[in-house]
Amino acid sequence: MKTIDDMEVSGRRVLVRADLNVPLDGTRITDDGKIRASLPTVTALLDRGAAVVICSHLGRPAGAPDPAYSLAPVAARLGELLGRPVVLAADTVGRSAQRLVAATPSGGVVMLENLRFNPGETSKDDALRPWWWRPGVTPPTRLR
Repeated sequence: MKTIDDMEVSGRRVLVRADLNVPLDGTRITDDGKIRASLPTVTALLDRGAAVVICSHLGRPAGAPDPAYSLAPVAARLGELLGRPVVLAADTVGRSAQRLVAATPSGGVVMLENLRFNPGETSKDDALRPWWWRPGVTPPTRLR
């Protein structure tokens, strides 16, 4: 089985789906264990020259943006642990997210906003899903 150690990632953007569904008390993270668990993967990619794009969900916001479920505290904590900024996209898909991802340099980290803000995240309707959620759709080989 191939692992990230077997992949050539230098100069590429790598999409990482991580379980960052951490418990919050308001905007305060009460247990950052899931964020810490993502560090070896994210660090390995960064050390090898990748631009890392992280996506996750937080809670159950019912397919619409809800500030109570923003990944902003998660991005801030991940940035603290990595010792580098983690830029939070304002959305999950669309032109602004695409521009932010495209502008992320090697060694940079961008986090897409909560995937569950998009109704396609939990929908069984393929028409609502972005390309990476659609079964049988081949994604672009490079996002340069």
